[in-house]
Amino acid sequence: MQQQVLPRVEFAPAKINLALHVTGRRADGYHLLESLAVFTRFGDRISIEAADEDSFSVAGPYAPAVPTDETNLILKARDALRAAWPSATTAPVAIQLEKNLPIASGIGGGSSDAAAALRGLVKFWGLDIEREALTRIGGALGADLPMCLAARPLVARGTGEELSPVAGFPALGLVLVNPDVAVSTPAVFSALQRRDNEKLPPLPRHLDFHTIRNWLEITRNDLEDAARSIEPSIGAAKAALLKADAGFARMSGSGATCFGLFETGNVAKRAAAAIRGRHPSWFVAATRSMPSEGFDGQD
Repeated sequence: MQQQVLPRVEFAPAKINLALHVTGRRADGYHLLESLAVFTRFGDRISIEAADEDSFSVAGPYAPAVPTDETNLILKARDALRAAWPSATTAPVAIQLEKNLPIASGIGGGSSDAAAALRGLVKFWGLDIEREALTRIGGALGADLPMCLAARPLVARGTGEELSPVAGFPALGLVLVNPDVAVSTPAVFSALQRRDNEKLPPLPRHLDFHTIRNWLEITRNDLEDAARSIEPSIGAAKAALLKADAGFARMSGSGATCFGLFETGNVAKRAAAAIRGRHPSWFVAATRSMPSEGFDGQD
């Protein structure tokens, strides 16, 4: 009797750029960045199960906006993994995406989905792949893939390929707000006024809500002004977070999602409910970020 292979479920967390400095531009046009990024307990889900032939389907609140053809990054990840290990047994799979994150929203949804697919397929197919090799495959698919594969507090440099995990980083109470708009990342970079900004300052030795908030006050998201020139409602989302008593608020990535920092998860939930009541058509989610691996503080 053939052993049944159970479906594999992988979580694809939202990626939040707490700070993002644009520090230069290479001759090939790629921008150089420095970013402190965390990953949240709220996100998408990938389900992988055995099938007679490959298939891909999407469910969830943002499913209608997701392409299901070969342009989807999840399918590119599946095919890239097969191409990298042609001698391995990579049987057909049915992949389903539960899409809970808004599209083109600056929180790494598509990249995190593809990273989750890579992690899940490696386990489902039983491939013996070192982390560095998987990171190289991800990096060839997109600049955010390596950090989404790591999915823990980190500082990313260069074009996103130089990763430094941050030890001792606590879980943070967060509220994510998107004013129901998508923003083109290339358009935001094209609208930048300056591309040679200073690097991130050193992180404080002791990391807690207060030291992180104070550190964020002396950092920036260098893409925020450019994104707001394209989509002014980003300012309204940020203002809504501050009105709800966020300790700090900023746009994530290239927008349009903004995050608010809250001292506890319960305070974040109350703030999210208040914002949702005022703006029922917006995407609003209360969540917590995932702490550093092995972090033994209050989670």
